[in-house]
Parts: sequence; C-alpha cells; structure tokens
Amino acid sequence: MQTAPNYLNPGIPSGLKRVIIPIVKANEQTLSGYGSLVTDPDEVEIEIVRWPSVGKRSVDTDSGDEGGTTEGMFVCEWKGDILYGRNDAVNGHYILGYGTEPEQASEHHSNKPERLLLWHANYHPDGGQLFFPQTSKPFLVPLALPGDDVAPEDFVCFHFTGNEGLYIHPNVWHDGALTALDQHCFFDKQGAVHARVSVDFPREFKCLLEVPLERINKS
Repeated sequence: MQTAPNYLNPGIPSGLKRVIIPIVKANEQTLSGYGSLVTDPDEVEIEIVRWPSVGKRSVDTDSGDEGGTTEGMFVCEWKGDILYGRNDAVNGHYILGYGTEPEQASEHHSNKPERLLLWHANYHPDGGQLFFPQTSKPFLVPLALPGDDVAPEDFVCFHFTGNEGLYIHPNVWHDGALTALDQHCFFDKQGAVHARVSVDFPREFKCLLEVPLERINKS
C-alpha cells in the first residue's frame, strides 16, 4: 500500500540528476488543456467530479458530486534555500522545493534563489483548483496533462504576471502556485474531498525537476 508523502521531511537522496523543465508564458493558448486564466475569482465555478462507480451500475446522476468546495489562503515563502508552502484550505504544510541540493539547504541566509528544485507533484481527481494572487507579483506553476504514466519531461512551468490567477482542471498534475522570490499569497479554492494522487520524482525517476530562476529574478 502506497503511503502519503512526508511533505515536511521528504528524505530526498543525494546525487540525483536534474530534469530542466521549460518556462512558458501563461496565456489562454498555452494553458489549453491545463486550465484557464482568471480575472475574477468570484466568477469561477470549481469543477466537481462525480464519485466513480465500482461496478457495472452507474452512480445516480443526482448524487456523488455534493462534497462542495473548501477555500483559504495558500502561502509560499522562501527561507534561505527552502521554499515552504501552507494551504489553509486543507490544513496543509509543505516543503515545496529547494534552491540547492536538498542535503545542503539552509534557511540561514537571504540570497536570491537561482533555481527551484521540485521533488513532488500531484493531481486532484475529485475537482479543480483555483489560485488567485493577492498582489500583482509574478508567480510560477508547474503543470502536466492528465495521465498516471506521467514523466518528468511532461512538465511545463507556466509564468504568470500576477495580474491574473489560474484555474486548474481536475486530474491535471501540479505543485502549488510558487514564488521565485520572497513570499507570495493566493486565494485558494478547491474540491472539499481533496483526493490527491502523487508523483515522487526522486523515488520514481531518480531525479529532481529544475526550474531556472536566475533570469526571472533579474527581471
């Protein structure tokens, strides 16, 4: 039986290869299949997926999708070499990524990160998810299209100006909404069931995903 990831102590092995994923400007065309840009979070309807049938009989059409949504603040913050996340909507606390080799990472400096090393991603089969920035500050979201046979090379890191938010369809692989520098806060809304399917890059693929940040943080 697969266990849930230990988000605050992922125990990442040393000497892993890195898979550099491209950074793409987020717009309606590039986000096709992943989700959409959001200008008003109040106008977004979160897709809720009907509970699946386990046999040949289908789930009644007036049931199975009544779990509703949950919402709260999603906060990500660099502390030295470690990017932390907190999702108040689901009471989640995470190490989202690192600015250097995880075993060398330190919180005790304020240098700008030159890279973001990601160890994990997941998708929600029960519903979609909204991230809407609370300030007009750029942010990043790594995404991959649905499919349990996902590979590191399937991921694209979308770059947002911060003037719009992101709605992610159910079953789309993602990490959080991530800042390239300092702290960023988002309004988060998602399915209340909060089913989560994960991929652990170090253990499954012996790698970390790398997002180059130097160019972004110089702009």
